[in-house]
Amino acid sequence: MKLDRIDIRILHELQKNGRITNVELADLVHLSPSPCLARVKKLQKAGYITGYAAQIDIAKLGPSITVFTEVTLKNHRKMDFEHFQRAAEKVEEIVECHLISGGYDYLLKFVTGSIGDYQALLERLTDMDIGIDKYFSFVVMKSPFVKAHLPLRTLFPM
Repeated sequence: MKLDRIDIRILHELQKNGRITNVELADLVHLSPSPCLARVKKLQKAGYITGYAAQIDIAKLGPSITVFTEVTLKNHRKMDFEHFQRAAEKVEEIVECHLISGGYDYLLKFVTGSIGDYQALLERLTDMDIGIDKYFSFVVMKSPFVKAHLPLRTLFPM
């Protein structure tokens, strides 16, 4: 499916507000409601829209910390990467996992209740023998902003 500028606008608006009504969305992208709904359904069916979720203000729930961790594996065979990724995906506190270039293999984003929780989790992971050679942690002190949307307008000019 080839996307046009209206499809990109629909995706842009939906990622900003997934609860927008079809009538409101249609107005924003300059379509009538029926064709707009048809396009949204096509985008969903084609896999461009993978789901809708609530954005949670975790600070209102209680204390937590975010830690970015660079991880280097002991071995670099395909099966070593697959083994690590399978294990990391099962850890609920790992909310992002990126295979990266440079001096480390992975960049992980952890969200835990405390530094002690993070440290205990890292100790469990290293004891699990999932291939971790070394890791380096960056504790987030403050997040001045976190964007929940992708820069579709600049990546795919409308």
